[in-house]
Amino acid sequence: MAVAPDTAADLVYQIFDLQRAVRCIATASVRGQDTGVALQGVLRFVGEGEARATRLAERLGVSAPVLSRHIADLEEYGLVVRRQDPDDGRAQLVALTPLGAEKLRHIEDQRTAVLQDYLRDWSEEDAGNTARILHKLTESLKQSARATAAGTITTTA
Repeated sequence: MAVAPDTAADLVYQIFDLQRAVRCIATASVRGQDTGVALQGVLRFVGEGEARATRLAERLGVSAPVLSRHIADLEEYGLVVRRQDPDDGRAQLVALTPLGAEKLRHIEDQRTAVLQDYLRDWSEEDAGNTARILHKLTESLKQSARATAAGTITTTA
């Protein structure tokens, strides 16, 4: 069953509106901190486990030079370390330092508290349902994006 054009258009609008709201919240929550929104995003992905810098750039949707600058900044703060990939000496692996893991926990705790405050009039059921729907949407979009990049999906006009 396909989604109707009007429904798809409304969903696109709602997603962009949500992105703007999240960006505003994220920007407000980093005021006075040493790491901005972009660095915190990189820190979050690095926090998922040691990874190749090229893979991180791909996941973040940024170029390798942009990611390299972010990683250099995070290294300066002592939050991440880089090392050569033992399987490919040309590649680098990036991982959190203990200080980086602590910083990431602090950031996530702070964001959780802010969101809890903003959603204080929501029920647990509403929040849980929304989380499940957003997860389903994210997974569908990621799967479609991967298929499109691999050339296995065609769209109809």
